[in-house]
Amino acid sequence: MSDKVITHSKLISTTPDQLWELLVDPSRHSEIDGSGTVQGSRVGAERLTAVGDTFGMSMRYWGVVPYKITNTVVTFEDGREIAWRHFGRHVWRWQLEPAEGGTMVTESFEWDQAFLGPTYGPFRILQQNDEAIQKTLEHLQGRFAA
Repeated sequence: MSDKVITHSKLISTTPDQLWELLVDPSRHSEIDGSGTVQGSRVGAERLTAVGDTFGMSMRYWGVVPYKITNTVVTFEDGREIAWRHFGRHVWRWQLEPAEGGTMVTESFEWDQAFLGPTYGPFRILQQNDEAIQKTLEHLQGRFAA
């Protein structure tokens, strides 16, 4: 994997199956989003089942600027790993690994193929994504707390 990746992991007290059902349902992504940008899914955001599936999301950049985006699934290993990207070519990846006490969840943001990757530093994009991933994992942990 490239060094142009932000990744964090957290043990979540639930089964991989429960987490998987949340990840493959775009209409539920706003429930756990730590970035504050995911506002909801759009028409065509049905359950994801394979590489090549697309889903539309309503977004809000920096909490102010609304926009719509279409993502394409680029990795799909049922119950274990899913990744998607949009036209900017950066990838959001989720990996689930059964572990004692629940599931080790790893979320990654990969920008090695991103069109605007070289501009991310000055605009704090990388720091924002790092913080958002950590918050998303905290949201997941809270959602499935005993």
